[in-house]
Amino acid sequence: MESRTKRRLSGAELDALIRRALGTGVEAATELTDGYANAVWRLRLGDGREVVLKLSPSPDLDQLSYERHLLRMEAAAIGLALEAGVPVAPLLRAGFDDPVLGGDYLLLAALDGVSWNDVRPEKAGELRRELGRHLARLNGVTGEVFGYPHAGIVGATWREAFLAMAAALLGDTERYPAPLPLPAAELMAVFEAAAPALEEVTTPRLVHFDVWPGNVFLDLSGPPRIQAIIDHERAFWGDPLAEFVTPTIFGELAEDDPLLAGYREVTPLELTPSALTRIDLYRAYLYLILLIENGPRQYPEQEYARVRDLAISSLGRTLDRLVRASAGALG
Repeated sequence: MESRTKRRLSGAELDALIRRALGTGVEAATELTDGYANAVWRLRLGDGREVVLKLSPSPDLDQLSYERHLLRMEAAAIGLALEAGVPVAPLLRAGFDDPVLGGDYLLLAALDGVSWNDVRPEKAGELRRELGRHLARLNGVTGEVFGYPHAGIVGATWREAFLAMAAALLGDTERYPAPLPLPAAELMAVFEAAAPALEEVTTPRLVHFDVWPGNVFLDLSGPPRIQAIIDHERAFWGDPLAEFVTPTIFGELAEDDPLLAGYREVTPLELTPSALTRIDLYRAYLYLILLIENGPRQYPEQEYARVRDLAISSLGRTLDRLVRASAGALG
C-alpha cells in the first residue's frame, strides 16, 4: 500500500547503496508494494544474485513510538528464527545508520515462492497446520526482557511491558489523532482492568505479531509447503498467545482451527478463560495500531477505508468483551 513512510530512491541511489553493501551493481529493480511501512525492492545484481532490499523511513520522519529501529528487531528475529528451525529469507547484510542515506536497511536473499496472499492453494488447512508448527517453534525462543528493547519500551514483567506498550501507542495519539471509540485514558483503563490476566506470562518469548497471508511465502513447485515467514519487524518479546491475533484478524480463534492444531503438535496450549482475555488484549492492541499508524503513514483513503472500518468495529466488540471479563473477575 502507498504510505508516506516509504522512501523513494532513484536507480542511481539504489545502485550506489548496493555497491557499498555488496560490492556489485544493480541490473534491474522492481519495487514491491504489498507492505505498509518500509520501502522494499527486489533487485537483480550484476553478479546474478536476486536480493530484496528493505529500507527504513527517513530518520526525520516522526513515527509511532514502538516503530523505532524496526529493522534492527527484524534482523535479530531472523537470526533467532533460523536457529529455531523456522523458515525465513536469509539475511545477507544489515546496515544501520547508513552514512549516505541515513536510516537502516536490510538485504535479504530473494524468495522464488509466491505470497499466500496472491494464491488460493490446495490443502490450505494443511498449510495452516504447518504454519502453526512454525509459529510454535518461533515462540519457543526466549529472551531476557519483555517488550520492544530496540524501541526502549520494556518491562521486567509482561504485565508491566504490555501496559507500557499500550500507553506508548495511546500516547502517540497526542501527535496523531485517530478515530478511537473512547478517549485514550478510558481505553487505557480497560487495559489496566484486564491486566491481571497477563501475570500468567513469566518468560519473554519471541512473537512475530504480523503473520498475515502476505507475510507467508509458499513453495508450490510440488506439494504445497511454507517456504518462508517474512517481515519480522513488528516482533516483540512477550506472550505467545499474541501470535494468534493476526492470523485470525477481524475474527476469532476457533478450537478446530488447523493453526491451533499444528501449534499443539509442538507445545501444549489451552484456551482458558484467562488466555482468551489475554488474546482480546492483544487484539485490541493490534486494532489500535491499525487505527493510529495512519497518522504518520497517511494511507490513500480509498485503500485504507476498509481496514479502518473493520478495525473500529472489531475493536468495539473486543473492548466490550474485555470490560465484561474484568467485571466478572471482580464479581
